[in-house]
Parts: sequence; C-alpha cells; structure tokens
Amino acid sequence: MKTTRNIFRTAAIAPLAVLLITTASKARATEIIPSIGLTRSVDTEETKSTVGLAIRGSAIPSVLAIELKGQYRKQDRFNGQLTEKMWPITASAWLTPLRVIYAGGGVGWYHTTLDYNAPSPLQDETTQKFGVHLGGGVRVPIAPAVALDMNGRYVWLEKQETAIVPKEFNPDFWDMSLGLGLHF
Repeated sequence: MKTTRNIFRTAAIAPLAVLLITTASKARATEIIPSIGLTRSVDTEETKSTVGLAIRGSAIPSVLAIELKGQYRKQDRFNGQLTEKMWPITASAWLTPLRVIYAGGGVGWYHTTLDYNAPSPLQDETTQKFGVHLGGGVRVPIAPAVALDMNGRYVWLEKQETAIVPKEFNPDFWDMSLGLGLHF
C-alpha cells in the first residue's frame, strides 16, 4: 500500500517537476548573437561597417536581460589623415516587457587607436575610455532556438584629442546592427 502511494505521488509530482525545469531553462535561456552592422560618427557623413559578438541572458524573466558585447569599428577622419580603430566592450541592461521589443542602456570600455596615416611622422596613439549608451531593439523568432536581432544605440564618449589640427574631435557615434540570436 505504501509503495503504491509513493508511485502515485511520484507520478503526480514528476510532470510538475518537468514543467518547472523546462520553464526555468527557457526563462534563463542564454544566447550568442554574432552581428554585422553600420556605424556613423556624429561629425562625419560617412557610414562604415562593423562586426560584433554578444552574449545575452535573462536576469529577470520577461523583465530584464543582461548583455555583454564586443565589436570592431574603423572610421577615417580629417580627409584620411587619421584612422580611428575602436574595439568597444559594452555591458547593457535591456528592459524586456514584450518578448520581441527591448530598450535600455549601459556602459562600455572603448579601446581606441589613432593611426596617423603616411606621410605623417606622428606616432600612433592608443587610449582607453569609458562611455555610456542608450538604445533598443527588436527580436524576431525564426525558429525554436534562433531569432533575428535588430539593435540600435547611441554612444556618448569624451572628446578625443589628436596631435593634428584640429586638436580634438567628437567620438560619439550611432550604431545599428543585425544579428542572429542562437539560444543554448
């Protein structure tokens, strides 16, 4: 009788446990998002391509997602006298009240190299700066473990000093990316 009761309890509890585990794993799903995009500095008319890789996970299901993203961008300045190469590493918090739309912001570390193009005798300069960004995006599911991710953000940085005239420029930029979110 006791054995039968234990089997009955197990049979009743097992589906609930499976449901909770399945729901928890979906709620905490992590995804990797390789992306390509376009970037444009605020003081230039030129739009350039970028590449990036992000990892995003749910901190609070259906409320908050956390993202860590690395990227590479390159921009010519001052009629080709200077090439700015930047490797931003950003951390973002995205509000996700709807599964397909998100908005938020974050902070970043911006490793920047200023390459003075020939025939300049100037030495290249590398700096690390802190910046902030605001943005948002749309996620469109295309398969059970795959989603199309469209993201846009505006990045604010401190003015960048140079060894050529003009002595500084505004490094703020717009960034738009299209990625493929792969859940695991």
